[in-house]
Amino acid sequence: MRIIADFVRTLPKKPGVYRMIGADGEVLYVGKARSLRNRVAAYTQPTRLETRLMRMVSHTRSMEFVVTDSEAEALLLENNLIKRFRPRFNVLLRDDKSFPYIVIRRDTQWPQLAKHRGVRQLGNEYFGPFASATAVNRTLYALQRAFPLRSCSDGVFSTRTRPCLQYQIKRCTAPCVERIDKPEYDAIVNEVRDFLGGRNREVQQALSLRMETAAADLHFEQAAVLRDRIRALAHIQSHQSISLPSIDEADIFAAHADSGQVCIQVFFLRAGQNLGNRAYFPSHAKELDPPAVLTAFIGQFYEARPAPKLILTSHDVDERELMESALAIAAGHKVEIRTPKRGDQKDALDQAVNNAREALARRLAERGTQRQLLEGVARVFNLDAPPERVEVYDNSHIQGTAPIGAMIVAGPEGFIKNSYRKFNIKTEGAAGDDFAMMREVLSRRFGRALKENPERDEDHWPDLVLIDGGQGQLEVARQVLTELGLEDIPIVGIAKGPDRDAGRERFFVPGRQPFSLEPRDPVLYFLQRLRDEAHRFAIGTHRTRRAGDLTRSALDEVQGIGAARKRALLHHFGSARAVGAATLEDIKSVAGISDALAQKIHDHFRGVR
Repeated sequence: MRIIADFVRTLPKKPGVYRMIGADGEVLYVGKARSLRNRVAAYTQPTRLETRLMRMVSHTRSMEFVVTDSEAEALLLENNLIKRFRPRFNVLLRDDKSFPYIVIRRDTQWPQLAKHRGVRQLGNEYFGPFASATAVNRTLYALQRAFPLRSCSDGVFSTRTRPCLQYQIKRCTAPCVERIDKPEYDAIVNEVRDFLGGRNREVQQALSLRMETAAADLHFEQAAVLRDRIRALAHIQSHQSISLPSIDEADIFAAHADSGQVCIQVFFLRAGQNLGNRAYFPSHAKELDPPAVLTAFIGQFYEARPAPKLILTSHDVDERELMESALAIAAGHKVEIRTPKRGDQKDALDQAVNNAREALARRLAERGTQRQLLEGVARVFNLDAPPERVEVYDNSHIQGTAPIGAMIVAGPEGFIKNSYRKFNIKTEGAAGDDFAMMREVLSRRFGRALKENPERDEDHWPDLVLIDGGQGQLEVARQVLTELGLEDIPIVGIAKGPDRDAGRERFFVPGRQPFSLEPRDPVLYFLQRLRDEAHRFAIGTHRTRRAGDLTRSALDEVQGIGAARKRALLHHFGSARAVGAATLEDIKSVAGISDALAQKIHDHFRGVR
């Protein structure tokens, strides 16, 4: 508190953001303030602080400050810094993946219907966000049945000489070989835009009228095609458990708390349609109530994405007007946060809260089961307590090529996928040698951990290390940990039984004879699951690296050639070999290639240094 009091004397009474920093430089907490001096001064009054804040203050050794022009700007900066530093005393949004969209590509003569993530391109039309890849894939699949637009890439489209299978099953009109004229194709594109833009009833009515007209004119095959398109549209709408036709654009946030944990369900409503939902379980102090968690969550949720015009919440958020102002600055339009008390919006919120309640109940049940399994692991391997963090290691390669080491992590809440790590094997001669690969992986993992946290007082240290392998791999792991002074970390080798028969695994523990568990033991199934997840992650990472190796060319070895210049050279010459055979003048003629870079490319292929 004396350290904090020294800072208070020099702080201005202006809005801003403050960071509380521990002895090792760790950011403990990020907060915003209308008046930095008044807010920070509150931490020097122990009788007014909660236990959690007292603990935070006791760890604080320094502070940093940023003064802003307004409290709204301070709120935006606070959320940005929380996502950057992930302080342990803040509420943290742990799963922050980008959401997928459906895009109508307008940068081509024949617009394409596709899934999109990432940066938006000017001129294209985007619809979403969808809550998950499953939701967008399901919608896209139904849209392609209803609106037969091309879904292939430009490369495939430009090389077609006859219709593909999509045309045969009536999910494409084959514009690649001109089986449809441009005005008719554009009419279908407009139908898709109208449907995704909320005019779904008008689109369906128009299709129904065309179907009846075709049937009356005895064009039964055309009528059947239109009938199937109408059914596909109905299929999309049938998956919407929550819908508010009166609302053009809104996000719903519903929170439910139980056993010290809060679940927040987020629903996306666009053009009156429900684009799916996702459950979040933010990390937070147990004493925080749902409104406090919801307030912090919403701020972080929209830190990297624009907020819609309307946000519906199950609880009144703290400082609602300030939050609206900050979100409006980031989004570029007015944002309203509302907690309805009656009507169809309240009904939709109640349904979202029920979803949150059920999701949290499932998670708590799974967590209880997981805790029992970890207690079983502690019993089997004679650990002092159930492990909070289990790390599992595996290697993957094909005859020494593209060697990869992999680490997966599990704990009381299941697999902790944002802690997974891959290791490209770098030691000369280690590729293909499982023992040498394991030595490099463990040396790098724990050597770096010791360098970053020599006191071992942070939570990224394992309580148990599982090695996919037998006595040999276990001995390598034991030697590495001994050399690093980490003999106290329990290690276990898990190897398949005779004839690599899953279910007859043998476990290797230092100082004990190898043993097996009963075939129907739940702990055995759990350990198999951990091992199989490590194996899956290692193989998947290895395949990704191998695929990258296959697409590399000699051009990748030339410094100064990025993806765009590489593409320009290959388009001009056709292959890296042709680039190598080209004259200096030919290389200079390629767009984007300077004279100096052309000389460097020319010299590279001729061995000039």
